Amino acid sequence: MPATPITNEEPLDAERSTSPQTGLPRAGRIAHLAITLLVLAQVVRTLTDDDAQAHLLLYGALMIPYVLLIGWVQWRGGLSGWRAHAYLAVQSSLILLMLSLNPEVDSVTAFFVPVSFQVALCFTGRPLWSWVGLMVLLTGGSLVALREPLEGLALAMSPMAAIVAVPALVLANHQIETERGRSLLLLAELEQKGRLLQQHAGQVEELAAIEERHRLARSLHDTASQLIFSIVLTARSAQLLLKEDPRRSREQLLHLQEMSGTALAQLRSLISQMRP
Repeated sequence: MPATPITNEEPLDAERSTSPQTGLPRAGRIAHLAITLLVLAQVVRTLTDDDAQAHLLLYGALMIPYVLLIGWVQWRGGLSGWRAHAYLAVQSSLILLMLSLNPEVDSVTAFFVPVSFQVALCFTGRPLWSWVGLMVLLTGGSLVALREPLEGLALAMSPMAAIVAVPALVLANHQIETERGRSLLLLAELEQKGRLLQQHAGQVEELAAIEERHRLARSLHDTASQLIFSIVLTARSAQLLLKEDPRRSREQLLHLQEMSGTALAQLRSLISQMRP
């Protein structure tokens, strides 16, 4: 029976942790939900702040485009190119305008934290950390300029730390998911190679069995079959000489006995080689 040819299988894709923009991280649903809750909590905190009541309508007017833009980018899963730069510039301007309404409402600087989260969805490498650094400077610089320097710096420490920590966590999670995907891909490839090796081993064993059968067939033809053919001729010759020359007939019968023993020994040897 002919051996079944080995077929190559297509490699499996690793689980991806990037957005449609090549190479950009993709945050999970829990992260998006946490950022959404943070935005809502910050909106409620600002609107209920006693220091914000004098400019409540202006705060609301600035928060509406901020929240809508946050939601739009969350739904899209990030931006790229000049759109991302324009988006971040608009959001930063809205936050600074809210802070300028009343510097006592310093909590509005926390609005930079969700934006820093989205920076990690829009950029990688130097552009990402350039925007993070700029938002840190805007947070710290605006509070230092609008409040007492030491007081402003103290108030800015927490939001600045969060602005840096959030994209760092997104990148760390992205790295973990990427390595996990590579591990899954490697495992799938190893399993695929294992199946191919098993298939190949089965074919090698089958080919070896076929080759052994061919060898035994050649050996049977070259030795036992020819010897049996000689036995038949010798028996026929002895039969013809039985009446004409009994002495020579006895010689043929002795020779026939020897050949039969030799043929029997060869057949036994071939049968023993055919046993598993």
